[in-house]
Amino acid sequence: MDVALLRPKLSRRSAPLVLLVLAGACATPKPRPDALKVDDLEIKGTEQVDEGDIKAKILTTETPWWEPIWPFDEGPSWFDPNAWQADLRRIERYYQAEGYYQAQVTSSAVKPAGPEAVALEATVSEGEPTRIATVDISGLEELPEDHQRRVRASLPLTRGETFREENWEGVKELLQGRLRELGYAEAEVVGEVRVDVETHEATVDLRMKPGQRYKFGPIFVATDANPHVAPRRIIEQAQGAIHKGAWYSESALAEAQARVFAMGVFGAVKVNRGAPDQSTATVPVIVDVQEAPLRSVRLGGGLGVDATRQEGRLLAEWTNRNIFGGLRRLTVQGRLGYAFLPSFYGVSQGEPNAKHGLIFDATTEFEQPRFLFRDVRLQASLSGEKGLEQAYDFIGGRLRTGLIWQPHPDLSVFPAYNLEVYQLTGQVGADDRGIPPITLGCPEEEPPPDSGDTPGDATPCTIQLSYLEFTIAWDRRDETLEPRNGYYAALSVQGGGGPLFGDFTYIRLLPDLRYYQSFGVEQRLTVAGKLRVGTLIPYKSKVMVGDRAQSSIVNRFFSGGGSSMRGFNNQRLSPQVPVNELAPEEGTVPVGGNSLFETSLEVRYRMTESLAVATFWDTGFVGVDPLSLRGPSPFNNRLYHAVGLGLRYLTVVGPIRVDIARRLNIGAPLFVDSPSYTYPPSGTCFGLGSEKTSYAGAPDGLCTFQLSVGEAF
Repeated sequence: MDVALLRPKLSRRSAPLVLLVLAGACATPKPRPDALKVDDLEIKGTEQVDEGDIKAKILTTETPWWEPIWPFDEGPSWFDPNAWQADLRRIERYYQAEGYYQAQVTSSAVKPAGPEAVALEATVSEGEPTRIATVDISGLEELPEDHQRRVRASLPLTRGETFREENWEGVKELLQGRLRELGYAEAEVVGEVRVDVETHEATVDLRMKPGQRYKFGPIFVATDANPHVAPRRIIEQAQGAIHKGAWYSESALAEAQARVFAMGVFGAVKVNRGAPDQSTATVPVIVDVQEAPLRSVRLGGGLGVDATRQEGRLLAEWTNRNIFGGLRRLTVQGRLGYAFLPSFYGVSQGEPNAKHGLIFDATTEFEQPRFLFRDVRLQASLSGEKGLEQAYDFIGGRLRTGLIWQPHPDLSVFPAYNLEVYQLTGQVGADDRGIPPITLGCPEEEPPPDSGDTPGDATPCTIQLSYLEFTIAWDRRDETLEPRNGYYAALSVQGGGGPLFGDFTYIRLLPDLRYYQSFGVEQRLTVAGKLRVGTLIPYKSKVMVGDRAQSSIVNRFFSGGGSSMRGFNNQRLSPQVPVNELAPEEGTVPVGGNSLFETSLEVRYRMTESLAVATFWDTGFVGVDPLSLRGPSPFNNRLYHAVGLGLRYLTVVGPIRVDIARRLNIGAPLFVDSPSYTYPPSGTCFGLGSEKTSYAGAPDGLCTFQLSVGEAF
């Protein structure tokens, strides 16, 4: 770093040592047999600098309280006297980096904390902060005024603020990046800071060296000796971001790298600039790629557990990324499992609303890149599935074909045609009790005279959905499995029936917004938010209730479960129908609704590399009618609230997640489509508390438990 102290001076030879001192915490080696555990670590006197930020910069750590009961981490933190003495110097150096050049560790102590543990204590005298007196920027005089203004805008170093070395290094990188983004490919930023420890003032001097302005030149590819992917295909993808003759920018290099990697056949991609040619004022681009295996097989399994569904499944996937050549991709996916509704125990005890059975789905998907245009892919898939839901069983298939236009790595537009055919059976238990076909979206039919069935038995019906779907998504998350920063915005629009035939004519809208922001030196604290709003407007169907068209249960909205409104179990936030109107204690089953509203606010904190905790507030409702700006608000007394706590064990496939939620008693009972239905007494939290018949979300209990894989959103 370029910091000069007026008195005393900081030797430049100490820079490598300073960098070593500021290295992050590392794993502690296996201790000696007589090693002591660090039971407690306290840094006193920290008023201007956060104690947690200091602890993140030293080697010595305290053993977390959960270590004895949590077997997945590295174990206790062991005391190393040499590391502790070095940490005392690290504390002072960290304070200097934060602008407190007179900070000192005035005392330290190592105290016994039992026969095999110690408690560590350090006391700090922070002193006065050093503030920025002036910021001088030179070297931009020859640039156009517009360029000067864009380079100087909103700098992190301003007069009167505390001088922090992180901001100092960051402002040099920021200015250099802005210059290079404007085409000055060889731009450099140098400077120094003069700190007066007596007046507590810092003078910042920044000198720009823009150099010559360049345009993009030719693109070259460095690849394997016998590549399967033709270099011209790689160049073609890179040209989506890098245009020969356009002004050089490093954001274009980053976009080109993302475009080439999105081809899905490379294990590593790096896009760099070559040596600038001053005579032609151009910069060549080098695309360095390493091909990944073109065929892959993945195997896995999953488990879902809550109070209304228990399910285990095996997963398999085979992919050929160059079938028939031309980077055409063929993927075959399969899932085989077994489901118990509401639970294995309920099935074994013969509960009246319990059922179980084999479930599966299989999908074959084909993708043709560069369909007509560079950024357009043709995708077609065919799938078949069999499943169990609380209100019905189903078996069916789906055909989808569409075009994916991806003009930017973060933006995708997917218009597609879908044809779905399902045979539905209103099966709600192990016997012949059934949900009326009209509730599922099927015509009410009398059973054949010789079938032996009686009205109300679980008889099958067939429905057909034919619709166009338009999906647009803008994904700026830093990662998909465990996002910490960024946002995601998507909109799905379906239009079915009409000239497409099918049994239903409808419009279905579903926008989805998510936002993530992390805080702290190591970004352990993440705040995440989600908003989903949906409406399904049926215009015409083969099932009419009066003069109103009925929608199909397979495309209605449901909520509840680990990935939606966690105050309800799987799909339980929904309009309901009773299993037996004469026996309310046998429960209800969800049949979905035509409107949806969900929000979630979640705070996640990563305690260790493998363990995180979370707290959340979810709201939501699912209504019978579509959303409407006219008439009574669908939110009136139907918006449910839940608060809860979560625990995550972080893995390479996403976090294994446990969530416990408590629904607030705000709102009315769930809508049950039966004029004679009487809500049974409940409202307890896992069976604890007094029972009652009128409360928010009745007849479901007020507390839920969910075990799942992957973040809720």
